[in-house]
Amino acid sequence: MKILIVEDEDVLLRVLQEKFEGENFKVFTAKDGSAAITSVKKNIPDAILLDILLPKVDGLEVLAAIKEDSNLKNIPVIMLSNVDNNEKVDQALKMGAVDYMIKTQYPINEVVEKVNKYILKAR
Repeated sequence: MKILIVEDEDVLLRVLQEKFEGENFKVFTAKDGSAAITSVKKNIPDAILLDILLPKVDGLEVLAAIKEDSNLKNIPVIMLSNVDNNEKVDQALKMGAVDYMIKTQYPINEVVEKVNKYILKAR
């Protein structure tokens, strides 16, 4: 299975990458929204973990680009952010994100479980 992790915080990106690789995922990473859009089109992952606050292009714009592309729109996108704002949560879910997780409230193991759950649902 392939996952794209879009996160600009180096330490968290490395921890997530190592955890998913340990779970036999092929991991692609992007540290800004522009790189995320390029990577998702090139690698067509099975799932995407997407932060909201990103350099260049924010996560909601990345989500919009994914959902507007007929080749990408069915990829489950899980927002993983520290933005704990009901408006942003509602907006992301209305735009097609399958879940919204606050980074500080979920251990890495739960993030992996949720990703697996949504990949199985999408198949």
